[in-house]
Amino acid sequence: MNDAALLPPVTLSARAAQRIAKILSKEQAGTMLRVAVNGGGCSGFQYAFDIVQSKDDEDLTLERDGAVVIIDPVSIEYMKGSEIDFVDDLIGQSFKIHNPNATASCGCGTSFSL
Repeated sequence: MNDAALLPPVTLSARAAQRIAKILSKEQAGTMLRVAVNGGGCSGFQYAFDIVQSKDDEDLTLERDGAVVIIDPVSIEYMKGSEIDFVDDLIGQSFKIHNPNATASCGCGTSFSL
């Protein structure tokens, strides 16, 4: 088995994990961040972020530094090889998904096309 087979299909940066852990610390125990890909947005698909209390058995679970992120199997197919990051720059703070499968994205960074 090669090293690529051992890597999760989606990763979580240290900055994103820190921010997610901070957000979840204000919620009740067992809360997770669900990241999903939905149809829509100005580029065809858009990312959705929701605070949830439960997960499905098929969901991918990412855990890092107190952050728990879950992603459904359909969304994983659109996000393979992606990194979930958190940026804090002059235009504001936001989660940014670095998706190698996206052929175009909008200026806000929440929608993309394949």
